[in-house]
Amino acid sequence: FIDAFSGTGVVASKAADIGWKIRINDMMYNAAIMSESRMLSKQDVPFDKLGGYEEAISKLKIASCEGFIWREYSPASLKQVGTERKYFSEENARSIDGAVGLIHQWKKEGIITDKEFVLLLATLISAVNDVANIAGTYGCFLSKWTQQSQNSINIESLELRDCPIDYSVSTLDVYEVESHPCDVVYLDPPYTKRQYASYYHILETLVKGDEPTVEGVAGLRPWKENASVFCYKTKALNALVSLVNSQKSKRVLVSYSNEGHIKLDDFERELKKTGLVKV
Repeated sequence: FIDAFSGTGVVASKAADIGWKIRINDMMYNAAIMSESRMLSKQDVPFDKLGGYEEAISKLKIASCEGFIWREYSPASLKQVGTERKYFSEENARSIDGAVGLIHQWKKEGIITDKEFVLLLATLISAVNDVANIAGTYGCFLSKWTQQSQNSINIESLELRDCPIDYSVSTLDVYEVESHPCDVVYLDPPYTKRQYASYYHILETLVKGDEPTVEGVAGLRPWKENASVFCYKTKALNALVSLVNSQKSKRVLVSYSNEGHIKLDDFERELKKTGLVKV
């Protein structure tokens, strides 16, 4: 089962539950991280050098420093960079900086494995989303603090599978993801002008552990090299039809909103040129 725009991995996880071998792909690194975390079993992430998953989390909870997130994405940004950004309270921003720094340090020093690194980043992202002062995405912050954003961040363990599963992960351009006749390919592309690379920029910064030069009121990291062709009204139909037609798989499932750039009748008409279409 190939989930080529995996997002947070919910669909791929359901496919894994019923026994499929899974291939996850998403051009956004943070999405690939969240998707892979749903594939992990207890055996995959023993955290031998830290005394277990819960012990690792307990260390993340007490970590704190005034780093990049505090400097750029909390009210401290007014004094630090001249623009007040209210994505996180200063307290939560310090906690996020401390936790993300520790995770990347552990990875660099070989204290955690690749899969443990993925799980801890996904664990942190889940906690960050709960206290972000946003309206669903990180495209911009809200002018007034929500009650949720004023809560202290709470890093909690994610649910793990009981048994390992067969999966792989990639962050390729979707046109580079190869399929075979016996595969099922699931496509859930962007369907409006909303560019995911800009709308989830802070999560991308957390998982990459970098400190990019950001700009504007929203503090966006450079993202245009990851702009999706599916977000442009004049290009979306041809791009999606081309993607479907390029598959070697005999079964392609497409999830697409009828409120998006592509009209369903147009999409169906073009696909019928290639094979049997069911809506």
